[in-house]
Amino acid sequence: MANTVSAKKMTRKIAKRTAVNKSRRSRMRTFVRKVEEAIASGNQTEAVAALRAAEPEMMRAAQKGIVHKNTASRKVSRLASRINALSA
Repeated sequence: MANTVSAKKMTRKIAKRTAVNKSRRSRMRTFVRKVEEAIASGNQTEAVAALRAAEPEMMRAAQKGIVHKNTASRKVSRLASRINALSA
């Protein structure tokens, strides 16, 4: 348990930051899930549109430190390659 005033303030700050990060991570996952569902349905145009919406969201999460930049890029790349595989 925090005893000093500064330690108590830090716990409040950490709680706020955790809530914001949780919200951002959830938002990113929702966008990714929409792409996954579009790929599963086999609808390429819908999947491309979902990826166009999800990519900036993932990069924003990377910029804010929610996920690593390379992780976000890898996820975008893998989703794009799966969408391209639909047409083949």
